[in-house]
Amino acid sequence: MENTNNNEVKEVVEEVVETTVEATETAENKEVKETKREAKRDNRRQPNRRNTREVVKEFDERVVQINRISKTVKGGRKMRFAAIVVVGDKKGRVGYGLGKANEVPDAIRKASETAKKNVKRIPLVDGYRTIPHATVGRFGAGEVVLRPAAQGTGIVAGGVVRAILELAGATDVITKCVGSRTPINQVHATMKALTELKTVNSVAKLRGLKVDEVR
Repeated sequence: MENTNNNEVKEVVEEVVETTVEATETAENKEVKETKREAKRDNRRQPNRRNTREVVKEFDERVVQINRISKTVKGGRKMRFAAIVVVGDKKGRVGYGLGKANEVPDAIRKASETAKKNVKRIPLVDGYRTIPHATVGRFGAGEVVLRPAAQGTGIVAGGVVRAILELAGATDVITKCVGSRTPINQVHATMKALTELKTVNSVAKLRGLKVDEVR
């Protein structure tokens, strides 16, 4: 009888031990799983370091005009949009582009990409303050006159011409628009006028003279 009782006690003890071990393992597994879940949550909450790096923009952008284009077709009217965008770094580089698409954001994006491909260097003087001499740009029926100004004058210009000069970096320029005032014509005329500018150093180099002799 004693042996039978001892065996029963041993079996009960073994069952209790096994149950305790299983309970312990289950608790440990739960803790591990909870820790992993918390780690995943923290990773989701923390922003990606790659995305948090500040992207330095090479050019500033400005939308000059957004025009709606309507085309009458068999089923009705088909709407499209055309955007004119000017880009510049305010250090003598400026460009413009025209983009067309079915939606306004796509038109602006296309115009911006085209503008960045057409960036040109403008010869500004006095620390990008003004232009070296007066010039006239013509495109179609439009004409834009640019003249240098004294320090503190500011930019005397309309919306389109002002946007180009500000993004180029100029701060003191007097302008006058003659003839057609269509934005696209003004943009073309202004860029033609700016690209025709020449500094004293460039003229002296072309003529093979010294700067003092040119002046």
